[in-house]
Amino acid sequence: MQFSWKRFLFNLAAPLAVGGLSALITGNSMGVYKTIQRPPFSPPGIVFPIVWTVLFCLMGISAYLVSSDREHRHARAWKAYILQLAVNFFWPVLFFCLHWYGFAFFWLLFLIGLVIWMIREFMLLNKAAGLLQLPYFIWLLFAGYLNLGVWLLN
Repeated sequence: MQFSWKRFLFNLAAPLAVGGLSALITGNSMGVYKTIQRPPFSPPGIVFPIVWTVLFCLMGISAYLVSSDREHRHARAWKAYILQLAVNFFWPVLFFCLHWYGFAFFWLLFLIGLVIWMIREFMLLNKAAGLLQLPYFIWLLFAGYLNLGVWLLN
């Protein structure tokens, strides 16, 4: 497998662009975060953009590794990847813009299921690509706890 800067940068930029557009749409999400009742262990607002940037970079690296599969067996992996990225895009809108905390929680559960599917498909093609998504999965579990807590407290 020969390294391709062009493919690597594209795969890195795609999830960062999706996350950036979602952040742009949600605008003052950290302002909303400060005003709602939050469960114990809620991190300060500054943590979220840092963690999401790292997670989107890991997504891009994983996507690059999957796209490097010489046998082109990655159609299911790409479906899982693109679908989870689309569902991920809408969660902040549901939570921060619409304040649909309950619906956002169930949306997040759907996202977690998609991420499990994506990790499985990535692991079949490239073990490192799948393993790189474990922090994302763990973060989504924590986000689920936070989302549920906000829903119950507000």
